[in-house]
Amino acid sequence: MAEDRIIIFDTTLRDGEQSPGMSMTIDEKLLVAEALDQMGVDVIEAGFAMASEGDFAAVQAIAKQTQQAVVCSLARAKAADIERAAEAIKPAKRGRIHTFMSTSPIHLKYQFNKSEEEVLEMIRETVTLARNFTDDVEWSAMDSTRTGMDYLCQAVAVAIKAGATTINLPDTVGYATPQEVQQMFEHVRGRMLRDVKGADKVIFSFHGQNDLGLATANTLAAISGGARQAEVTIDGIGERAGNTALEEVVMILKTRKDSYGLTMNIDTTHIMRVSKLVQSVTGQAVQVNKAIVGANAFAHESGIHQDGMLKHAETYEIMTPESVGLTKSNLVMGKHSGRHAFRDKLKELGITLGENAFEDAFARMKALADKKKTVFDDDILSLVEHETDGKGRAQLSSLAVTSTHEGQKATLNLLVDGKAKTAVAESKNGPVDVCYQAIRQIIPHEASLKLYQVNAVTAGIDAQAEVLVRLEGENGVVMNGNGADTDTMVASTKAYLDALNKLLNYQEKLCLTTQD
Repeated sequence: MAEDRIIIFDTTLRDGEQSPGMSMTIDEKLLVAEALDQMGVDVIEAGFAMASEGDFAAVQAIAKQTQQAVVCSLARAKAADIERAAEAIKPAKRGRIHTFMSTSPIHLKYQFNKSEEEVLEMIRETVTLARNFTDDVEWSAMDSTRTGMDYLCQAVAVAIKAGATTINLPDTVGYATPQEVQQMFEHVRGRMLRDVKGADKVIFSFHGQNDLGLATANTLAAISGGARQAEVTIDGIGERAGNTALEEVVMILKTRKDSYGLTMNIDTTHIMRVSKLVQSVTGQAVQVNKAIVGANAFAHESGIHQDGMLKHAETYEIMTPESVGLTKSNLVMGKHSGRHAFRDKLKELGITLGENAFEDAFARMKALADKKKTVFDDDILSLVEHETDGKGRAQLSSLAVTSTHEGQKATLNLLVDGKAKTAVAESKNGPVDVCYQAIRQIIPHEASLKLYQVNAVTAGIDAQAEVLVRLEGENGVVMNGNGADTDTMVASTKAYLDALNKLLNYQEKLCLTTQD
């Protein structure tokens, strides 16, 4: 690999999914993996194959689907983990096994109860085993930033001699400062190049946790210290305070190429769409002032800023909205727009749909245009993200909600397995509650509502509401549902039905598996 190129290793589907409440279904993981592949991510860490049958199936399915990226599975320093990871990535055009072992004194003493010598032997054995299955093996020194430098170098040397092709030195607990990270990479890499044969062919990598808000700064410090792989997630999602955000690292390297002089394989115009997709499937919206992908990232309210922007955009914008997949012209589509214009708009937004999906999206855009005066880019992105609206066992036909000081009343019409069903519910707990009571009348179930969240897709009184619902079903299974509509109650009902349909489908598959 050229010294001036950075490998982008995305772990949204592994570390990102470990965030509480952010579990994804296999279908959702496939959607995200496809979007990452299209964006140009070099390595997709698809999951932890040994964690569960679902994780194994997801890694295997992503391995079969992915066209360009390397597909990676995480594995502990155990033979069974490595063999399971190898089986999961077998269908991939290019597969990687990522195995790891702690090296810090605190982890060895309290978590693993192993001596330093025992750990070195574990590293040797497991990396050697992984190389029997693939010539692309990554080894991580978990908690490397709290490891003594001499022992860290010993562990890295063992991994390289055993056949590791990528060495990851992660800041597992988000403890390090940028200066410390850069010094670590300069020291370890320098020692390896001097003392270990073949180390010049090894890629050094960094994975940063954001506990102190330094993940992106530490990733850039690692790059300055010689790392040529950055381990990131979309929107920075991940355990605890999250990980380094892909969009931040990528846009820093692109915008400040004068400082770093590095290239990447990422098509940055996909960033906004992939961010919105991940927000949709995880149910986790980003803060409005989030760098790159937040709603205010390209908004200017200050009079001084607006004046500067009108005179010359670069006075207050260091990157263009188009560079991350937005457009300057936010107002394009309407009820008079035709298929050709809509197809051009989708192309402009970096969206490719099959013919049936295109016709469905076009019809819903026209229906939305009848409700709103204007249709914005974010509305269109939302339409595409929610293209499953109205699909599944239960479909919304109509909804009428009335509210008075005495309470609320909902008349709900659904199609359930193709049959029309009607319910009338009354409540004093608000319009959302009465809608959900009506659903329970038609489809009795034991699922409990764990999260209800509503956001406006765009500005204005006619903005679409985008609603996230999280339901917990039997055996603790959690499903997210999404719905969008100019009517908040309709969006809320769609979101609940989306989550409920997923739970019903899951339970059906579980019953079939049990019967088999």
